[in-house]
Amino acid sequence: MTPERPREEDAIPEQMRPNGAADVMVEPSASPQPGSGQLYAALDLGTNSCRMLIARPRGSQFQVVDSFSKAVQLGTGLEATGRMSRGSINRTVQALRICQKKLEKHKIKRMRLVATEACRRAKNSRDFLRQVRRETGLQLEIITPEEEARLAVISCAPLVSGKTEQLLVVDIGGGSTELVWIDMTGVEPSDRPRAIMRLHAGFTPQGLGQARVVDWISVPLGVATLKEQFADVEDDAARFALMSWFFEENLSSFAPYNLENGREGFQVIGTSGTVTTVAASFLGLKRYDRTKVDGLRMSSDQIDTVIREYLALGPEGRRTDPRIGRDRHSLIMSGAAILQALMRVWPTDQLSVADRGLREGLLYAQMSADGVLTDGPYE
Repeated sequence: MTPERPREEDAIPEQMRPNGAADVMVEPSASPQPGSGQLYAALDLGTNSCRMLIARPRGSQFQVVDSFSKAVQLGTGLEATGRMSRGSINRTVQALRICQKKLEKHKIKRMRLVATEACRRAKNSRDFLRQVRRETGLQLEIITPEEEARLAVISCAPLVSGKTEQLLVVDIGGGSTELVWIDMTGVEPSDRPRAIMRLHAGFTPQGLGQARVVDWISVPLGVATLKEQFADVEDDAARFALMSWFFEENLSSFAPYNLENGREGFQVIGTSGTVTTVAASFLGLKRYDRTKVDGLRMSSDQIDTVIREYLALGPEGRRTDPRIGRDRHSLIMSGAAILQALMRVWPTDQLSVADRGLREGLLYAQMSADGVLTDGPYE
């Protein structure tokens, strides 16, 4: 399912990437159907970013042919006023105009355009949606936290290990953070990625051999909203510590919070700009490379090392660090606070970094419904 850091491949209009770098695994269907060359679009309007993918089915996967990503900061001031500001709305409408032109250029017929936490919470959401429709012709749909979590989980299915018995998927957004805990012990190891894909039908198991969702939660704290809550704390280290412990307090109602989990058979998958930025910093990448980040596994100790480096840099050092990026530096510590809290509760050597999220889940769901995906192995 995903908030967030504009990635290198989204910085400019995206054409087909070589070596299948843009491919995302999806659940295969029985046979190819007419119209499998049709283009599909998925737009994710989050609290911080507006992002869109346009893709075509390709076997059991899909291949991105165009994309857009811009930090619109739609949720700026929302914590204090309960409303989206005029400036935030204007920035967002401008970004959506670009998306509309891309949709028109590619003659997209099948699309899903969704909005998440900022629009769920803002008092003026209806007025905003009407303005978007009036000025761009686009009809946005506000999705529930459960659907947002489910779509993020589906997009991460290819990263699920056959050895995984207990899976925690975490999507750190701009305005909220979704966690889904899944019990895989009743699923054959070779079928575990596909079992995750089958969750598109809902979080309730559909028969034997299915992945079982133990619990899920949507915490109304993301990188933007958590930062705003502690904006009045001047000391950098103190602010970080307070954000991390405050986020952990908000996990107490999550059923697996107090479970004793060993490292054997336990996997965490993290999808967000925060997680991919931490991974890029760990790898020392001065220019973001999705092929090196997506699927990377990190331990709690490695994550802590990167976070300590961020704290040592201070605000000015983070602003100029090329590994973090100019659009992420102001939000990286609130995201890191969330990530540190999660690693404190569930320490692991199996955190898998996912450069994928809500948009990919939206594309999969549309293509699956149309039956345009063919049989194919998981990579």
